[in-house]
This record gives sequence, structure tokens and C-alpha cells, in this order.
Amino acid sequence: MGKLEAEHRRKIRRANLKKIILGVVATAGVLGVAAIAPNALGAMARLGMIPVKRQKEFIINSRNRLIRRGLLAYQNGLLQLTPEGERILRALEIRDFSLRKPKRWDGKWRMLIFDIAEKKKRVREQIRHSLFQIGFVRVQDSVWLFPYDCEDVITLLKADFHLGKEVLYVITDAIENDSVFRRHFSIHA
Repeated sequence: MGKLEAEHRRKIRRANLKKIILGVVATAGVLGVAAIAPNALGAMARLGMIPVKRQKEFIINSRNRLIRRGLLAYQNGLLQLTPEGERILRALEIRDFSLRKPKRWDGKWRMLIFDIAEKKKRVREQIRHSLFQIGFVRVQDSVWLFPYDCEDVITLLKADFHLGKEVLYVITDAIENDSVFRRHFSIHA
């Protein structure tokens, strides 16, 4: 295994651990410090993450990093998610979210069009990244396409990024020259 591959795997493990810890605290609402490690270990086992000798130490270090970054906070001796921690957890969940593909396509295209100001450039890039992760295809920089119902996910994205009129969700029966998109999504006429 090369050095870059090992570093990539380490980053993935760290991101997964961050999601697990934030998820454990979110599920419990607030959680005693001592309860983090056993609950996180249980979640890791359910996800098939192989335990290592120093796993509890990794969890504690990760928890401390999340506290320093302001994603978790102590309140009355218990840990809880901060508003920023909730936002990050939602982003991690959206990143890993996948939409179910129905057996038959209903013949309708779902299009997302957005016009986000330059001062919100970071949000615009996060939206593009999220859409790509979900499986949308880019038609133009701010026009994205998907063949299946995804209104719930779009509603979550709009809420998470505090967007309203900047994002338009369109359902249409036809798109000019849609054969390219049908091939991309493996949809047969």
C-alpha cells in the first residue's frame, strides 16, 4: 500500500469516526463523557469497522478534536451537539445519502436550478458537491438533473444551507436531447 493510499484511508476512518461520534451524541441528545466510547464502539461494530488495539484512545482523541472545533460542547457535565456540530452531521449524512432507484422510471426529470450570490460562493460549491454525491448530473454550472423523486433531499439541502428563492426545484416531462442523460442514468425508452 502506497503512502498516499494509506493517508486516504486514514482520512476516511477519521471522517467515519467523526460521523459516528456526532451521531451517537445526536441520537442520545446529551451524553455522559464515559458513555461515548462504548456507544461509538458499538456503532463502529455495526458498520463493520474493524476494531484496533487502541480504538478507545482514537475515540477519545476524536471527541476532544470535535470539542476543540466547536462541534461538541459540555453542558452540566454532559456532551451535546452544538449548532455547528448539527450542521456538520447533516452534511456528512447528506454526503453519504443515496436515493433509491424505483423499478420503473416515471418519465419525469427533476431539475435543480440555483442562483447563489458570489458572496455565498462556498455554499454554492457545497451544493454542487452534495448534488454530485447524491447522483445528480450537471447540465450547466447551476443546473443539475436527476430522473427520480428527490424532493425530500432538496428540501433538506435548502434548509441546511439556508436557501430559499435561490434554489428552484422543477419537475418536467421532457428535456431537449435527453438521450445523453438517459444513457447516463441507464434509462431505456
